[in-house]
Formats: sequence, structure tokens, C-alpha cells
Amino acid sequence: MCDAVAPVIAGLKPHYCELAARRAILWCACGRSKRQPFCDGRSHAGTGIEPIGYRAGDAPEEVLLCLCKQTRTPPFCDGAHNNLPGGYRSDDRDSAALATLRRAERDAGGTRRLDGSCYVVDAAATRPSGERFWIRPIIAPSLGALHQSQFYVELREGASPVHNAGAGDAILFVAGGEGEIDIAGRRFAIGVEDGVHVRAGERFRLHAATPLSLYVSALPGIEALGEETAIEPVFDATFPRRVVPVDRAERAAMGPRWFQMLVDKAVGSTTAAQFIGHIPRSRAEMHRHLYEEALIILSGNGMLWNDESCAPVAAGDVIFLPRKHAHALECVDDAGMDVVGIIHPGDNPAINY
Repeated sequence: MCDAVAPVIAGLKPHYCELAARRAILWCACGRSKRQPFCDGRSHAGTGIEPIGYRAGDAPEEVLLCLCKQTRTPPFCDGAHNNLPGGYRSDDRDSAALATLRRAERDAGGTRRLDGSCYVVDAAATRPSGERFWIRPIIAPSLGALHQSQFYVELREGASPVHNAGAGDAILFVAGGEGEIDIAGRRFAIGVEDGVHVRAGERFRLHAATPLSLYVSALPGIEALGEETAIEPVFDATFPRRVVPVDRAERAAMGPRWFQMLVDKAVGSTTAAQFIGHIPRSRAEMHRHLYEEALIILSGNGMLWNDESCAPVAAGDVIFLPRKHAHALECVDDAGMDVVGIIHPGDNPAINY
């Protein structure tokens, strides 16, 4: 019996595949198959690396099958290709090609519309003066989203109304201020750059020690946050940790960029995830995701590029990216750009194709 050898890198991006219900595949793990990403039945002979079988469920599935063969979640991509030499590439379009793209104009609500249902919106563009509590829907089904909603919230003092996120979870990000959040009768301190998870069925209320600004995502999407008359003490103690701060020790590299997961499976969010990340001065390669994404710009300036249009982005903007929508985000500042992303349905912001 021979010793196992290292798998060969067959490609630096995953393979997008649509699987019919109950379809069975045999994924090449050795990287030597001539039928990538599938096993050809012979190329792995003598390597000690066996192919891995997978069968789709009762419904059709869209999957990204790993080609770099470094994934820890075979046969699926886990983003490992981003940290291989050449795995995280820059957009190769030249300046002349980029100059031909339509520049999306800002409307009265602070929104710039790009290709399809992709857009950039200045979350606070329509802020009224003197309001103690203000909420603005910036992502919703009526605005083109299929899987999530997002609301920009400002609370200058006191307590907010009691809210719920419909039938799903809520994921919050604290952009400014300090205070507390009451989740189903339990109070948690919150501050700048904290991620917060409210589980399905729980009501929540904000309390401001200093003026608070937050982004509240509802998953799945709804048109408006529900309002209740009172907090019900029905707290899901299965996952008692609800507030996740930024922690440099938790950063993960993604090519020249880094990100830290805030709200994910570790705190009970099974179909959606929130991360905070940093983008150096660069322009990413055009790519797509299988998840829907809301990307909040915390600092820095840049450009969002689509196939046929582009738009400037700056701190306070939110980018809405539909599933499978081609895009590239560029940072133009030497100090870089900080962002927060909410993805649904999905759990890993490193996976792209």
C-alpha cells in the first residue's frame, strides 16, 4: 500500500453546479481527475486519496464544489482558495473599460441603483431633525431583496418601542453610542462595533445611555419591524450569549483582507451570519456569492463596480448585493476601508465564485 500524496490544486475558484434532486456525485479529492470537479474513476489510483460521494436532498441544490482541494468541508468550497498564491486576484479591467460604465446617480432618498436590483444607499440621508427615535427601512422585499431586510435606527435618549423581527431572527450592529438591549426580559450592555443576535420569537427593546445608531437586519425579510406593547420574558436560553464584540484574536485572513465573524452558528444563528472586516487599498476581482448580502461601510471611500454600472461608496452607505450578482468593491483610501456584512442564506463570507 503506497503512502498518500498531496492533492493537486485543480483551480483557484470553486465550480458552480446545479444538482437535480437526489442526484449523486463523486467529487475528486486528489485534483488529478480530467473531469473536474468530478472523479474520472482512475486518476486517483496510487495516490492514497479517495473521491468523496455526495447526494443532493429532495429538492434541487446550487452548490460550489471545491477545486483547490484544500477545503475543510469537502466537497464544498470553504474559501481556502483565497489564501493560496494567486487565489485572491484583483480586477483586471483597465481604466478605459471602467470609464465606459454608467455612473449611478443619487436620488432624493440617497440611493444609487446599479445593475438589476443592486444598489447603494446612504442610510441616514432622510434623517428628520429633532426626532428622539427614528427608523428607516433600507433593504426590504419591496426594494428588491428576496432573503433579508435591514433597518437603520437612531435612538437619541430613553427607550425605543418594543420590536420583533416577524417569524425570524434579528441581527443588530451598533454603529455608534452606548446603552443596553433588552431581549425577552434579559438586558445586555451594547457599544460601538458590537454584533447582537435576537432569536426568532423574542421581542427586544433598546435603551440609550448615549445616542445610539444601529443597523437591524430581519432574516427572512419583512417590510417593517413589528411593534409590541410589552416585552415578554420568553428568552431562549439555549444560546445565552447574545452580544459579540470585536476581537483581534478572532480575525481570519482572506487574501490581503481580514474578517471576524460576529454573529454566526457559535451564538445560534444557523442560516445567516454577520462579520466585520477590513479592505486595504485595492480593487477585488469581479465575483459572485450564493448568498444575499448587505454590506455596511463603516470607514473609508471606494467604488462599487458591476458589469454595466458603478457607484461611489463612503462611510454610512449600505450596499445591497443580490444572490449571484457580479460585483467588485474597490477601496481608494491608503488607510483602507472597514465594513460590516450580513449574509443570508449563508454562513461564510469567504466563499465566492
